[in-house]
Amino acid sequence: MSNLLDFEQLCASALGDELGAEECQVLATKMGVGQFSDGELLVSVDNTEHTLFILVEGRIAVLDNKTKDGNVMYTMKKGECAGTRAFVDRTPRKATLRALGDTTVYTLEPDALESLLDTHPRIVYRVMRALFRSTHANLMRMNLESEQLVNYISKTQGRY
Repeated sequence: MSNLLDFEQLCASALGDELGAEECQVLATKMGVGQFSDGELLVSVDNTEHTLFILVEGRIAVLDNKTKDGNVMYTMKKGECAGTRAFVDRTPRKATLRALGDTTVYTLEPDALESLLDTHPRIVYRVMRALFRSTHANLMRMNLESEQLVNYISKTQGRY
């Protein structure tokens, strides 16, 4: 994949679900492209960058920092966003992101999105709505996993 941002890939992402083609083209002018090799870290826990990542090609492992190499908490798929909390709250990272295979991401900085407030407020609104939906989907997935774990433990009385 090249270093040029393809707005059609953006349209096919979680952000693009809320945006029309013209809006994706406008947003694309504010974004960057990052390419990572297998095993390369995009960001680490406690990193203070606030970049939002949209996975375009490859996969990304979301790792905690409870062990030396980190436990894989989730494996991202094409079109998903990472870093929503750090992007919105501008707080340090709570997870490490590691490329699985050759990986391409589109990047967005908070200031770049905010620069559209005066000229394209609807795009900013729709991006924030997409981030909320993405966060809500993650929360629902985690609740389901938690429920399944509780059901497993109750049915087996804690035996593995």
